[in-house]
Amino acid sequence: MKLCRFNDHRLGVVEGDEVIDVSAALYTLPPISYPVPPGDLLIAHLPEVRSAAQQLQGSAPRLALKDVSLLTPVANPSKIIGAPINYNDHIDESRKDDGIAHGRKITTIHDWGLFLKSSTSLIGFGEPIVLRHGERRNDHECELAVVIGKHCNQVSADQALQYVAGYAIGLDITLRGPEFQCWRKSIDTYSVLGPWLVTADELDSPDNLELSLHVNGEPRQSSSTKHLVMGVAELIAWASSMYALLPGDIIMTGTPAGVGPIVPGDQIQAYVQGVGSATIQVADRYA
Repeated sequence: MKLCRFNDHRLGVVEGDEVIDVSAALYTLPPISYPVPPGDLLIAHLPEVRSAAQQLQGSAPRLALKDVSLLTPVANPSKIIGAPINYNDHIDESRKDDGIAHGRKITTIHDWGLFLKSSTSLIGFGEPIVLRHGERRNDHECELAVVIGKHCNQVSADQALQYVAGYAIGLDITLRGPEFQCWRKSIDTYSVLGPWLVTADELDSPDNLELSLHVNGEPRQSSSTKHLVMGVAELIAWASSMYALLPGDIIMTGTPAGVGPIVPGDQIQAYVQGVGSATIQVADRYA
């Protein structure tokens, strides 16, 4: 199932070039009170929401996909996790381009570990990327994004995929500079997720998916998740060895070679096999 959030926080099922409005399925969610538990309520109750959505599909209103504004499919992740230098060809280009490295020694993800991005940086493909710091280089990074479906802590790699709710396209927009990644990648609108959530049962394996990115029609990135240094299951296990992963948490699995600058007015088209393709606009001026 392809689940999307659109317009004024409505819930949809994507079929072809249509969105079926199954917002009534949200009534299956339990009421909550203070203190609100961390994590995304919809993702935590995804089986119940899916069941209700399936019952509604036959009679629910249908809208043209091109006429809706797509929000991030996860509204309230407790954290967004990044996997740096997780493709060997990106390691190579980072070593050659000081605009990426900024004097840092580029080694391996095993040395660097993972990093966290602010949840307030998250947007969907129907919203514009608003760049900041025009005096510095802002880069695109196309990635497979993994959405955690249930609480997991210290899970093994062979069990890790059982905790996945689904997959999406992730764009890890990056301000280049000498600071740590968690600072330069947490800017508002610098985490893009979508265009929808493809539930985990739709994909046989996340570790052999083609992905690509174009800017204004120009090809920039093209690779496959089979080239990940640390695969999806290993990333989940590694992250959960340090902290609990909650429903709705997002893991951006890393980007291949071909990262490059974007500027106001650019249009980015991203593709991940099994998820689909989506286009997002960069706002026509810096914030």
